[in-house]
Amino acid sequence: MPRTSLVGAGLSVVFLAAISITRSGAEPVLKGAEAFGDWQRDKPGTVRLITPQDLPKPGATASSSKFPRVMPRPASAAPQVPAGFKVELFASGLSGPRIIRTAPNGDIYVVETGSGRIRILRSAEGATRPATNEVYATGLNQPFGIAFFPSGDNPQWLYVANTDSVVRFAYRNGDLKASGKPETIVARLPPGYGHSTRDIVFTTDDKRMLVSVGSAGNAGEGLGRPPKGIEAWSRDHALGAAWGDETDRAAVLAFDPDGKNQKLFATGIRNCVGLAIQPGSGTPWCSTNERDGRGDNLVPDYVTRVREGAFYGWPWYYIGGNEDPAHAGARPDLKDKVTVPDVLLQAHSASLGLTFYTGSSFPPEYRGDAFAAEHGSWNRSKRTGYKVIRIRLKDGVPTGEYEDFVTGFVIGDNEVWGRPVGVTVARDGALLVSEDGNGTIWRVSRD
Repeated sequence: MPRTSLVGAGLSVVFLAAISITRSGAEPVLKGAEAFGDWQRDKPGTVRLITPQDLPKPGATASSSKFPRVMPRPASAAPQVPAGFKVELFASGLSGPRIIRTAPNGDIYVVETGSGRIRILRSAEGATRPATNEVYATGLNQPFGIAFFPSGDNPQWLYVANTDSVVRFAYRNGDLKASGKPETIVARLPPGYGHSTRDIVFTTDDKRMLVSVGSAGNAGEGLGRPPKGIEAWSRDHALGAAWGDETDRAAVLAFDPDGKNQKLFATGIRNCVGLAIQPGSGTPWCSTNERDGRGDNLVPDYVTRVREGAFYGWPWYYIGGNEDPAHAGARPDLKDKVTVPDVLLQAHSASLGLTFYTGSSFPPEYRGDAFAAEHGSWNRSKRTGYKVIRIRLKDGVPTGEYEDFVTGFVIGDNEVWGRPVGVTVARDGALLVSEDGNGTIWRVSRD
């Protein structure tokens, strides 16, 4: 595959890497055991379909611990994209870029979680790299999700989901610096130990604010029983709601835009890292990390529509009525009440940021599909993830299939140079991808 080389370093440099990948017709859909692969089988255009019937029994393989070594990006390394697309280095030198979002005026907001700040990248019309790089706000507490409110072309607020709160900044289109101190909207979210990321979106009618909160532990360790018993707890709380240290966790929470009237919107979602609202239908979606320690191919991560009042299984069940062995016999009342997620992903892929393609520069069949960033495995003997996938929809409904779209972040069995986190659609229709291994953002466009 021909690749051009870097001509410099830093934010001002563009790496043009038009990747030529030959495809003789459509790729077959990998199903069943064939769908369980590793990084060596990943390539743009590979399509997988994993169903609940394909899952192995618990303990079919041992649980592995194989953390990657994150290396500097080799000079010859670049992401790979399907034929007909090209990938360019949009920005570098960033400090652990996580979620990225496109403002209504086209500015790219980059959340540097570990540094507690938000950065703005602005490109001139037709440019493929940022001409402006400004820090918008600092002093935040592990920020992750951001959202503009109200919807439309003229938002008045920028909301930020810290690990322990939701705050907002007064906002006007074109702001490069926060105009003042943030206003606290939700003073206390469940504490940031365990899973610390919080994403945030607004429903299309602007009446509700949704915030995702991951579990404190892996699979409800030490959860025990509620003080007054399961029956009393279930009568007084939402379906599948957990208690103790897991209260209001492994869930999507709903609030009014002013932070009032907190409710559980959906439960049993171990770690909904990425939240997104599907254009047209207004349906909330989650990009979800499932539990570890159950073997190479359990439990599948997933991307799914989120139905209000639904329970997705954690920690007692997974992918329908499959009982977690660690909770055998604990909640028979929930077995037939578990909502099965829409799109099952290779277990331990670590699915993070999520966006829907709303641009017009990609081929028509991409419009309305979703893209999710797979941060990559540590709990699998053969490495998986480390890519961006396309979630295929038909008439707005997920087919269950997903396709490798951006790959090439892995150097070898033990080393990687990139860990994708955020995805957003730029105003010109390009797809932007952040990765926090080397602090870069990549731009995918038509060749």
